[in-house]
Amino acid sequence: MSIEVFYIILFFVAFLYASVGHGGASGYLALMALYGIAPEEMKPTALVLNLFVSITSFSHYYRGGFFSKKIFIPIAAMSIPMAFIGGMITVEETVYKRILGVLLLFPILRFFFFKNVEDCQLRPHTVSVAIISGGIVGLLSGMIGIGGGILLSPLLLLLQWTNQKQTAAISAAFIFVNSLAGLGGMLTRGITFTGDMALFVGVALVGGFLGAYLGSKKFNATILKYVLAVVLLLASYKLVFSKA
Repeated sequence: MSIEVFYIILFFVAFLYASVGHGGASGYLALMALYGIAPEEMKPTALVLNLFVSITSFSHYYRGGFFSKKIFIPIAAMSIPMAFIGGMITVEETVYKRILGVLLLFPILRFFFFKNVEDCQLRPHTVSVAIISGGIVGLLSGMIGIGGGILLSPLLLLLQWTNQKQTAAISAAFIFVNSLAGLGGMLTRGITFTGDMALFVGVALVGGFLGAYLGSKKFNATILKYVLAVVLLLASYKLVFSKA
């Protein structure tokens, strides 16, 4: 993969993920895995990109009035400390790649199989379930270097606690705080970033801004979803089945 193609796909990954309230870490990790970047550089780099894209996404959805504080707080209360702990855990490279490869399947499920929940179908959230779920997702987020949105979003829609845009708003805020916590945990054992971090951030920020703006309006990116699905499937296959 040429570096030009890498940045083009990076832009569209940030664009599409931000359009549904995600920071895009799983997509960034998939791209970096295909490009051969080492896991110790992949994880913190993805989380930094997450911070910029998720806060951009959240600002658009928050201004649209889609954020639910009463659902977000119990989920984040346990996820933040668990993401910090997860960031302190060093996962053996082969195991890390296998786990990431499996997790890459979740955004594909999110994009294609979880349809919008109508307001009349919404159910009241359960605080205990929110706390436990937040803790589990937070721990995985810190360990793998994702914000957790790819796991939280399908869960919120499955439980019918939120509709699509509410899910996007909560996920964006969740990703931001988890990414911060995960980076904090990683700082306790040292962080190595890729040399092109500034350019990564610039490309992702532009894509994320446009995606979040359009996503908070009425927007459907079916073709982009299929393109991203192919990239994620390729990366998932490489991570799970490659011996390297």
